Amino acid sequence: MKLLVTGGCGFIGTNFIRLMLDKHPDWSIVNLDKLTYAGNRLNLMDLEENEERYEFVHGDICDRSLVMDLLSGNYFDAVVNFAAESHVDRSINDPSPFVTTNIQGAQNLMECARQSKIGRFVHVSTDEVYGSLGKSGKFVETTPLAPNSPYSASKAGADLMARAYFETYDFPVLVTRCSNNYGPYQFPEKLIPLMFINAKSDKSLPVYGDGMNVRDWIYVDDHCVGVELTLTKGREGQAYNFGGDAEETNINVIKTLLSAVGKPESLITYVTDRPGHDKRYAMDFSLAERELGFAPSVDFKTGLEKTIKWYEANATWLEQVQSGEYRTFMDTWYEERT
Repeated sequence: MKLLVTGGCGFIGTNFIRLMLDKHPDWSIVNLDKLTYAGNRLNLMDLEENEERYEFVHGDICDRSLVMDLLSGNYFDAVVNFAAESHVDRSINDPSPFVTTNIQGAQNLMECARQSKIGRFVHVSTDEVYGSLGKSGKFVETTPLAPNSPYSASKAGADLMARAYFETYDFPVLVTRCSNNYGPYQFPEKLIPLMFINAKSDKSLPVYGDGMNVRDWIYVDDHCVGVELTLTKGREGQAYNFGGDAEETNINVIKTLLSAVGKPESLITYVTDRPGHDKRYAMDFSLAERELGFAPSVDFKTGLEKTIKWYEANATWLEQVQSGEYRTFMDTWYEERT
C-alpha cells in the first residue's frame, strides 16, 4: 500500500508513520507537511535514507495545485489526513488559521483526492467536536456535534464536510475521533510535556481553574492502531471513536507526573480558567471494538512511565522545539492568566 500522509511531522503523524513502516514492510509513505511551529522534520529525518519507503514533501494542504500535482503524479491507495492546527489556546487567541487549515485545507484535500479517484481517505478528528459531558455518560458516534472552542468548531466543520462528500459524491471517506493523546514527540504546548518540562526546571506548573477537568487519555500508538484499523477495515462514510478507557482529572495527571519525576506539588500554580473550557470528555469506542477489533493496549500508568522515559532520553529534542515563536506565545499566554 502507498499512502499520502499529511501533517506527518507533527506528534501523532510522526508516530503513525513510524509504526506503519515498522508493521508493514510492503507499505510506503509520502509525508506532506507545511512545517509550522509544531511540525518537526527532524522527527523522521532518519527515515529519509530509505527513499523507496518514505519521502518528505514540504507543502500546504491548502495549496490546490501542489496537492493535485502530488496526487496525480503518484499512485496512492489512500490519504490519511493528520494536518491541522490543534492547540485550543491558540485558537482562542486567533481562530483564523484554524478555519483556513482545518476546514478549507481538509476540503481541498478531499476535493483533490476525489478528482484523483483515491480509493480511501481517512480524516483524523477529535473528541472535542462533541463538546462537554456531565459527570456521567460517554460520547458515541451519533452524539450531536457541539464544539465549544474555535479549534473544535473548525474540526467539526471538517467532519461535516467529510460527511457531505460521502453523501453527495460517494467519496470513500472515513472519520476518526480520538481522546487525549500522549507519548513521544508531543509538542510541549500540550499538558503532559509542558508539565514535565516545567517540573524538571523547577518552574511553576500552570493549572487551569481547579484542575478538575476530566480527559480520557490514550497512548499515541494505540490511537495510531485505531487509524490503521479504520484505514484497512472501516466502513466508508462512518466515524469511529477511539479512547484509552483512562479518565483522569488534569490535576491528578499533574500530581502523578510530579511524583514520577521526584518534584514537589508546591510547584503547582492555579491560573484563571480558559474560556469555554470543556469539563469532561469520555469516549465510547464499542463500535470500533465490534467492527474493527480495536482495544487500547497501554494503561495510563504504563504509558506515562514510557513517555517520561522518552522525554528524559531525548532532552536535546525537547530543547530544540522550545524556542522562538512557541516560547513567546506560551510565556505571554500564561502570564496573562496569573
